[in-house]
Amino acid sequence: MNDLPSDAGSGQGGGHRRRPRYPGANPRRFEHRYKELRPEEYPGLSAHILDQGRTPAGTHVPVLMREVIEALHPVPGEFVADCTLGYGGHALEFGRRISPSGRLVGLDVDGVELEKARERLAREGIEVRAYRRNFEAVESAAKEEKLDGFDVIFADLGVSSMQVDDPARGFSYKVDGPLDMRMDPRLPRTAADRLARIPRDDLADALRDHADEPDAERIADAVCLRRGKQPIARTLQLAELVLAVKGITPAEWKRKSREGEAGLHPAALTFQALRILVNREFETLDRLLGAAPRVLRPGGRIGIVSFHSGEDRRVKAAFRDGLRAGLFSEVSPEAIRPQPEELRANPRSGPAKFRWAVRAAT
Repeated sequence: MNDLPSDAGSGQGGGHRRRPRYPGANPRRFEHRYKELRPEEYPGLSAHILDQGRTPAGTHVPVLMREVIEALHPVPGEFVADCTLGYGGHALEFGRRISPSGRLVGLDVDGVELEKARERLAREGIEVRAYRRNFEAVESAAKEEKLDGFDVIFADLGVSSMQVDDPARGFSYKVDGPLDMRMDPRLPRTAADRLARIPRDDLADALRDHADEPDAERIADAVCLRRGKQPIARTLQLAELVLAVKGITPAEWKRKSREGEAGLHPAALTFQALRILVNREFETLDRLLGAAPRVLRPGGRIGIVSFHSGEDRRVKAAFRDGLRAGLFSEVSPEAIRPQPEELRANPRSGPAKFRWAVRAAT
């Protein structure tokens, strides 16, 4: 039975939507948050939710906005590549600063969100040349745009709130959904597919290398034992398996969460490692970092926001090596982190690290 809001009339004159039915005083499930999912019909609601330090369903709050704009300093007439267009938050600021004579190019593998971002930017008077491609394709995008390069290249490597919050995308260890995790639905294998076939030692290596999971061996053993009896096809199946490995019951974890004692979810690192595997995130990041010196114009700037140590190590090493080789004239001395006020307003920004580099003039 479909319990989403109905567009049909109430049967008494028609014309207004029935209030959707959901348990409790307020909607909890993603699909029940119809007001948040249609912000244009409920002006002011998104701002109210953001003031509470929460992210409205179906949206994303860009991280380190002030720091990104200050470091990359887009100016009128420049060419900018936002390699992870997402909700269009950073792109909106880029577009405003390079208008009216600049060009904004956006890349994203999520076709649905790409089109939504284009529409959001258009409502703000910002045109974006959008490509449904991974960020490793920045070089080919420049060629198709007949540009000699970009003045600014930017990538935010975090999973967007639109993806995490939607149970159907399978990224969340907090709510049940299909174990999917594909940022690009065109990819042939889901997280469930990878988990069903990956050799035990490869899984343990991925948990260690991609997420620094301290119980990598035990989790890999538990996955192999469980999949020998039944497929691990749902997010909560995997989350509860990890909880069991760490000696925590779901009820105990819920109690700790209610009482503010929980901290990082025990399954967070496992989900992170599996997501990286499914989307080939390290490989595509390495290709972006390798292409950047070729695609940046002299004096151009590149900025990368990463969310875990594996990504940040790659960015730091690539910028350092580029500086030594004379490809970059300057790099950020340290990773830039969110300030306390941003952490209060957007707790999801906590793990973010921002690094930048400047292409040498010759």
